[in-house]
Amino acid sequence: MSNTNVTQFFKVPQDNESDVEKVLEAVCHAMMEKGYNPQSQIVGYIMSGDPTYITSYKGARSMIMKVERDEILEELMRFYLENKLNR
Repeated sequence: MSNTNVTQFFKVPQDNESDVEKVLEAVCHAMMEKGYNPQSQIVGYIMSGDPTYITSYKGARSMIMKVERDEILEELMRFYLENKLNR
């Protein structure tokens, strides 16, 4: 039985973050080229796990499925916090 009074630590290896960043960049460019809103489509994918939210154009769907959704969320939070808090 786990202790719910202790904060758990979640750490993603640093070298994986650059891979996730590259995947997100490529996926976003492919989606914009096809006329999709990358923000809403990626949110749909993260929330549901359904890869059909991501276009298959330029291999975007295959690329995004190679990284875990929690890794994508980690990268998005890192970027947000880095840019909002370190001004």
